[in-house]
Amino acid sequence: MRGLMPWTGIESLQREMDRLLDRIARVKRTELPALGDWVPSLDVAETADSLVATVEVPGLERQDVEIALHDGLLTITGEKRREPKARYHHAERACGTFVRSLRLPMAVDAARVTATVKNGLLTVTLPKTPAARGTMIPIGEV
Repeated sequence: MRGLMPWTGIESLQREMDRLLDRIARVKRTELPALGDWVPSLDVAETADSLVATVEVPGLERQDVEIALHDGLLTITGEKRREPKARYHHAERACGTFVRSLRLPMAVDAARVTATVKNGLLTVTLPKTPAARGTMIPIGEV
């Protein structure tokens, strides 16, 4: 009979826990966790006049996506469906529903928000409010 051996995998477990906790600590406080069966990639860029959110939604049409803006929280939801009558022998493409939410870093003019989808790319343009754009202050002579 073999004698009991001490478990030596604790160092490996500790490294994995440290890596996980470090990853959680780096998550931006403005982004809420993505939910759903698949998660499309999301970028938000700032121009002088607006914020521009770009989301990869291959295979989706505009009727498959909903966009909401409420109290500075941008929420994009959608669903990608498989062909219901198809009999698949091999399937790798992600399908199902998704929800992406992002707290915007500044005030936007909700009445002027626009969205387009083209070639699998959803672009949401969120114009900044005048206060969020800031003001240049000239420096006078003394």
